[in-house]
Amino acid sequence: MKRMLSGIKPTGQLTLGNYIGALRNFVSYQDDYEMIVFIANLHCITEYQDPADLRKNLTDAVALYLACGLDPNKSTIFLQTDVHAHAELGYIMACNTYLGELNRMTQFKDKSAKGEKNMTAGLYTYPCLMAADILLYDANYVPVGEDQKQHVELTRDIAQRFNNKYGETFVIPEPLIAKVGARIMSLSDPSKKMSKSDETNKGCIYLLDDLKTARKKIMSAVTDSIGVIQLDKANQPGLYNLIEIASALSGRTMEDIVNEYSGQGYGKLKTYVADVVCSEMEKIQNRYNEIIASRQIEKILIDGAEKASKIADKTLQDVKKKIGLEIKY
Repeated sequence: MKRMLSGIKPTGQLTLGNYIGALRNFVSYQDDYEMIVFIANLHCITEYQDPADLRKNLTDAVALYLACGLDPNKSTIFLQTDVHAHAELGYIMACNTYLGELNRMTQFKDKSAKGEKNMTAGLYTYPCLMAADILLYDANYVPVGEDQKQHVELTRDIAQRFNNKYGETFVIPEPLIAKVGARIMSLSDPSKKMSKSDETNKGCIYLLDDLKTARKKIMSAVTDSIGVIQLDKANQPGLYNLIEIASALSGRTMEDIVNEYSGQGYGKLKTYVADVVCSEMEKIQNRYNEIIASRQIEKILIDGAEKASKIADKTLQDVKKKIGLEIKY
């Protein structure tokens, strides 16, 4: 069975975009692949996080993974810091990555262009850690959004470079991008991705939002003055985003939704999108509350880390041996 790996960085509460672009896909993949799913808590601290908020976000992320349908009997679920090989291989990967490659990474490049001050070395080098996250497990596939494809491409370059220097060591991973819902956009500014860091809090729906709040955000979503329900992403990005959300959650094609609501006005379409979103969120939230109350998270993480460590430690030892870090006594 082919192996698939991914993780989410819970620097804030998980969003509807996270669910559509990642979590929901993990659930569908776990029957066909050996799934390894981790909470990327080391990646959270490239920028300051309030410790209490971070602990809550980590707990909620695990609970929401499970509430969305990930099965610990099918998928290996763990905290990144519980498998120490991530940090060690991350440094080794940094020593096999060129400065020019890191300078081209989107997050660092964008922040630099904006003149942001006090960026950390961790923010600059985190793509090396991300490469280690993937390569530790011989992952064949990494499900990502369009904006994360660059990280998998860098991982492939680092892995091929290492293999050429030291002999065949790493599996070269392939990015896997969902055709629908790969990148859900902000409801208030459809030119931007739906993000946990949304300053207005109007464009982002959180999975734990009150359902009335979620409905209000959808009904207030930015559309356009064209007034025609059609698939025109370039000229009607807000409308396209709403239709894509509904399509991803309902299983209907975007064309089918357009045909049903053509000529009925944006209000009726938004009501339909809100109904679909709130129905899905209600199921997730009910399950989330059950999981939190059951106190099963700790055992799942311990078991997951134990399983993951067996794979990761073997890879790390092979790497250290090949590059000459080990001394035989």
